[in-house]
Amino acid sequence: MTKADIVNEISKMTGIEKVTVQRTVEAMMESVKDALAKDKNVYLRGFGSFIVKKRAKKTARNISKNTTIIIPAHNIPAFKPAKTFVNKVKTQVK
Repeated sequence: MTKADIVNEISKMTGIEKVTVQRTVEAMMESVKDALAKDKNVYLRGFGSFIVKKRAKKTARNISKNTTIIIPAHNIPAFKPAKTFVNKVKTQVK
């Protein structure tokens, strides 16, 4: 499902114009990105949490050049679904 598909679904369900829905969806995604960039987690009850995970510094190997490189500590975004979300996906039978 693409962002356009999500916009179409929301527009059909709510009767709101697609342009308005698209701006709202994009604003929501931008808000989540901005919060994570500021090292703040985003919690959406019943859906899940967008969290910032911290990766420690580590040593890696470039096998083709047979060299060792250091990967510095960094943050990565992650998503942790809510229990109700997981249960709904688990119970879906095709």
